[in-house]
Amino acid sequence: MLLNGSDVIIECLLEQGADTVFGYPGGAVLNIYDAIYKYSEEGKIKHIITAHEQAACHAADGYSRTTGKTGVVIATSGPGATNLVTGIATAYMDSIPLVAITGNVTRNLLGLDSFQEVDICGITMPVTKHNYIVKDPEKLADTIREAFYIANEGRKGPVLIDIPKDITGAMIEYERQQPKKIINHNPDTINAEIEEAAKLIREAKKPFIYAGGGVVSCDAVDEMSEFARKVDAPVSLSLMGQCALDNTKDCYIGMLGMHGTKTAALTLGECDLMIVLGSRFSDRVLCNASTFAKGKKILHIEIDPAEIGKNIAVYSHVTGDVKYVLSKLNELLPDMKHEDWMKQVMDWKKTYALKMVPVESEDEVLPQDVIEELDRLTDGSAIITTEVGQHQMWAAQYYNFRKPRSFASSGGLGTMGYGFGAAMGSKIGNPDRTVVNIAGDGSFFMNCNELSSLAKHKIPMIELVFENDVLGMVRQWQRLFYDKRFSQTDIQRGTDLMKLADAFGVEGVRITKKSEIRPMLEKALSCGKPCLVDVIINKDINVLPMVPAGADVSDLIMNIEID
Repeated sequence: MLLNGSDVIIECLLEQGADTVFGYPGGAVLNIYDAIYKYSEEGKIKHIITAHEQAACHAADGYSRTTGKTGVVIATSGPGATNLVTGIATAYMDSIPLVAITGNVTRNLLGLDSFQEVDICGITMPVTKHNYIVKDPEKLADTIREAFYIANEGRKGPVLIDIPKDITGAMIEYERQQPKKIINHNPDTINAEIEEAAKLIREAKKPFIYAGGGVVSCDAVDEMSEFARKVDAPVSLSLMGQCALDNTKDCYIGMLGMHGTKTAALTLGECDLMIVLGSRFSDRVLCNASTFAKGKKILHIEIDPAEIGKNIAVYSHVTGDVKYVLSKLNELLPDMKHEDWMKQVMDWKKTYALKMVPVESEDEVLPQDVIEELDRLTDGSAIITTEVGQHQMWAAQYYNFRKPRSFASSGGLGTMGYGFGAAMGSKIGNPDRTVVNIAGDGSFFMNCNELSSLAKHKIPMIELVFENDVLGMVRQWQRLFYDKRFSQTDIQRGTDLMKLADAFGVEGVRITKKSEIRPMLEKALSCGKPCLVDVIINKDINVLPMVPAGADVSDLIMNIEID
């Protein structure tokens, strides 16, 4: 059938399974938004406008992480497109499938420094799996289909499609197609690697499983749980892998690395085989690559061959889809028992359990108490998003994730301002689940304008802000390594967050002492409206343990003296 280019765009989104798009209109995408008007009126697609394009991109990212679908974001040319760049880079670093559609000036104006023209393909080339500028109307539909395929094939990631305005208005012959099936493994090439991996695992006396975001990304959580049971090994999860295993299982020993647990560090030091699943060995995990797991056998199971041996040498590897590999390993492996090894690790877990200590008084609000109470009240089933900083680590340390796709945080890029948009996208994609964004006040002031989006769309999520008037993580480094020269980290903006909530038209509650934690959280969770929770904490509370930059992963700071 003959359709205009904008209708073709929406039809292709629908055929690829998209039901929601996030974005912000502008001149170069007027034709697309005219199509959105028609298709949304017919109930075929939903559009969520944010206060800023960056939040729209983060919303598409959060939607993708928590639903398993491909996120879609639309922005106009020039500043609209460039406002997506941080969101696209965030998705790229964390391997999140995302399709960004930007408008551009008409083809005859390209390259002439026209109004709101920018080379967005050139700008985003380093932070996309692939990008396109569509110059032939007949290639529009196939370009969109290919973009969705590339975003989801192999190691997932964002793809950008830049579409000149005259393409969106051209008449194009369109025929609906089924999405191309993705197969992320080749049994002929990896089954031998899997058999060798099974042999290594059977021979291990002290195996240690370390899992990352790849387990969540390929929906291998069930296979992961069965694998951990079969191998009878302790399990550590990366920040990106927080939902890869029910955190309440005895075998889970917390994160590994810069803000990991002492138990995980001791386990790494004593294991004889480290089994790494869907993780890329970030520097925040390795800490010091030259000493990390020295003398240990490392078995690396990873879909991206470029990550094998990139940051650290490994003893053996399997290059393939983690879900497929784990399913085959579960067939090959017997039920194993490592009773003495597990007893040792569980003793460490009990001895070195994480525990915050009050700075000034017993009644002061501790982030651990707030997050653990939130965990109890939601039975560990909420979707938690975070900004970046101390609160991000506290969320990963103290919330016990029980369900897959329940955590969205900027791990690779470390994007302050990510969590609010991600929470909105998560709630849109999961309307029946409780969604809480955990923020610090430093990050909150980067995206507090999105309170207006909550009010406009009546999105009943919770924005929980730990307010300490400082940039906590940076200040912590200044205390330890810069002789307490707190340069520009005492922010003290003087903004009353409760008045701000009222001005934006959302509910507001405040927690100032320990006795208020439970009733105020209950109020926020039960109000059924967008809600801002202001949690007043001491500025000298730190994230512990902590490994100094360049130190061995076992060289943990367990306490920081406060003068």
